[in-house]
Amino acid sequence: MKPDFDFFKIDRRLAPKKGRILISEPFLPGNFFSRSTVLLVEYSATGAVGFILNKPFGSKINELFDISPGIIPEIYIGGPVGNDSLFYIHTLGDKVEGSLQIKDELYWGGNFEALKSVILSGNASGEQVKFFVGYSGWSAGQLENEITENSWLVADVDTKMVMQSNRNFWFESVKKAGKKYETWLNFPEDPNTN
Repeated sequence: MKPDFDFFKIDRRLAPKKGRILISEPFLPGNFFSRSTVLLVEYSATGAVGFILNKPFGSKINELFDISPGIIPEIYIGGPVGNDSLFYIHTLGDKVEGSLQIKDELYWGGNFEALKSVILSGNASGEQVKFFVGYSGWSAGQLENEITENSWLVADVDTKMVMQSNRNFWFESVKKAGKKYETWLNFPEDPNTN
């Protein structure tokens, strides 16, 4: 009997689009994308932009900017591009002028001084803003090629899950993706070790 390795072939039921997540296959190499879940905040024929949701940067936002009291969320590594810049997603909508809607009540960017003002006035909680150093970017056709090569599983996600502080986001995303992908959870991070 021939073994069935179908779990390595990713179903392409969903196409990438703004507001969806990319779940890396379990052996995707590299410090940034190994076992990562990426929120797509922009997607078009010219390329894609996203933020890794589950790789902590190791600092809190109040350690880099004077925006305390009240909000002290973790900062995440958004990706390998623009590591000298701070980015953020939030659920504050038009309270932060210049914000771009990703989906439903989830927004990207906007005026940083306006964001600080909302935070300092006590009108934002840590669950309403998520910060990233750097971002993940793909040029035209690059992400589609990676999906064809079975590097990424595209999935839907709700705003509440995106905004949670959760280092286990990859594991939870894989579980929600369905029974076919449960095997991924048992693979060692380094297949050369057992």
